[in-house]
Amino acid sequence: MLQEKYLETLRKFRLIDDAFFSACFDDNAKDVEYILRIILEKDDLQVLKVQTQKSVENIYGRSVRFDVFATDTKGKLYNIEVQRTDAGAIPQRARYNSVMLDYHELKKQEKFKALPESFVIFITEKDVIGDGEKIYHADRIIRETGKEFGDGTHIIYVNGSFKGEAGKPLDDLIHDFFCANPDDMRHKQLADRVKFLKENKNEVNSMSSIIAEIFKDEIAEAKAESEKKKLLENIRSLMETLNFTAKQAMDALKIPANEQEKYITLI
Repeated sequence: MLQEKYLETLRKFRLIDDAFFSACFDDNAKDVEYILRIILEKDDLQVLKVQTQKSVENIYGRSVRFDVFATDTKGKLYNIEVQRTDAGAIPQRARYNSVMLDYHELKKQEKFKALPESFVIFITEKDVIGDGEKIYHADRIIRETGKEFGDGTHIIYVNGSFKGEAGKPLDDLIHDFFCANPDDMRHKQLADRVKFLKENKNEVNSMSSIIAEIFKDEIAEAKAESEKKKLLENIRSLMETLNFTAKQAMDALKIPANEQEKYITLI
């Protein structure tokens, strides 16, 4: 029964679900590059390395774990986050992730100018900014002149609630992040990856640890129920074969006194 729930959960996963998002793009530079090219409108961008659920420790404060951390061939840094709740994508969170990218990169005594350009990208289920745009670019500017400050940091929000037009790359990407069925997705490259994870036997097995985490409470409950059933069988067996009383059988099985009452009611 639980296995059926596993498979049903896997079928319902979408790219906006962070566990599945991480599984799809772990060590997958090709597809991360594909997404970044669409969001940033840079067809020549080449991703060099990708890590998912990468932790960056902060000995002075709160550490951070990036959903996707990537670098390109020019040394630029990318953090992509998927968020289904507004609270997980507030501007202060984006600011902190941007800071932690720098914290991770700049080595001791290295010049500040060595800091690479960085991009923090939130793909959100709702319109966190609230102005109805499909994408928001937050860059520092100088108020008096309107010119960019030029510190190399960029924060981008992709609005998952935006209903766009089929055939436009970003609109189709937003659409695809909310598709459970890969056959409904518009970007074939991403659809093929999702289909592979959901239908390839080996990949389905590899997803079991992710699904198990979702169902950990139910798994623990099922395990406890199985152990209780086994104990009941052993109690009854001792009572029938050795003519023990229920109390004698439970003492022989070393069942704690404070737990014996619940077994008596079940015998």
